[in-house]
Amino acid sequence: MTPPLDITHTPPRVAPCEHIAGNEKFALKALAIQGQHLRSDGTSLVDITLDLEDGAPVGQEDSLRATFIGLVNSERNIHKQIGVRIHASTSPHFEKDIEEVVTRAGAFLAYITIPKVTSTREVSWAAGVIEHYAKRTGLERHIPLHLLIETPEAIEAIHNLAAHPTVETLDFGLMDCISHFGGAIPSSGMRSPEQFTHPLLLKIKAEIALAALSHNKIANHNVTVDVRNPAQAFEDAYKARHELGFLRMWSIHPEQIPHIIRGMTPTADEVKEAKEIIAAAQAAHWGPISHNGRLHDRASYRYYWGIISQSGSTTR
Repeated sequence: MTPPLDITHTPPRVAPCEHIAGNEKFALKALAIQGQHLRSDGTSLVDITLDLEDGAPVGQEDSLRATFIGLVNSERNIHKQIGVRIHASTSPHFEKDIEEVVTRAGAFLAYITIPKVTSTREVSWAAGVIEHYAKRTGLERHIPLHLLIETPEAIEAIHNLAAHPTVETLDFGLMDCISHFGGAIPSSGMRSPEQFTHPLLLKIKAEIALAALSHNKIANHNVTVDVRNPAQAFEDAYKARHELGFLRMWSIHPEQIPHIIRGMTPTADEVKEAKEIIAAAQAAHWGPISHNGRLHDRASYRYYWGIISQSGSTTR
C-alpha cells in the first residue's frame, strides 16, 4: 500500500545505471545486457543512451542518427528505456537531431540528453523545439530532458536548471567540467580517489545533487574511466550514492553495469528493514511505531518508502 501522500516524496523512477553506446555494435550489446538486470515489475535497472554527439564520426552524423532511430523503433527496444544524446545547442546538427528523433522515434524515446547546457533559457528553447516537432507529428507524450552539467555557467544556474519542468535528471560531466577551468583543477581529479577528495569537485557534486533532490529530480554521477577495473565502478557508485546523494551513474563499459547497479541500489537488508517498518506503520494507521527498539514516525517513513521505491519493490 502506498503511504499517505503527505509522507511520500520520491524522485522520478529512472534506472540507477545509464549505459552509453556510440555505435550500432555497442548499442546491440547494451540491449542484450539491459534484459539481464530487471526489477520485479519487469522494467530494467539499465537505461541506454545512444550517443549522437561524441559517438558520431565527423561527416557521418546523418547515418548514425538513422541507425539509432531504427534501433529505438525496433523490436529489440523491449523495455522502451532508450534515450538519445543529441548535439549541443550551438551545433549545426542540434535542430536536425531533434527533428529526426522526435518525428521518427518520439513515441518510443525514453528521454533526450542535451550536452553542454549553460542556462535555463537554452533548456526552454530546446523544450520548445521538441514540442514543435512533437505537435507536427501528433505526438502527445512528454519527452523528458536530461541535462549534462559540464560548464561553469550550468553550475552557477544549477537550481534553476533543476527546477525546469521538462528536466528529469542532472548528469555531471566531470572531465568536460574540469577542462573548462583551464588547469585550476588537476587532471587527477578526473578519476578516483581525487574526484571524491578535491574540495572544488566535492562542492560542485554536492551542489548538483542538492539541486536535483530539492526539486524532486535525479542526480546522475559521472563515469569511471578505469574500465580495466570494474570494481572501481562499484566503489565510485557507492560513494556517489551514500556520500553525495547521487541516485544514478553513467557506465561506459558493459562490465561496469552490475557493479554500478550494486553500488547505486539499496541492499537486500536495507529493503527488508524498510518493508518491515512500512508494514508496521501501515498496521498502526501511519502513527508512531517501535521497530527493533527505535522509534519511527512519518519523518522516517519518508526515508524507508524511498528505499523501497529505489529498489523497485512493493509492499504487501
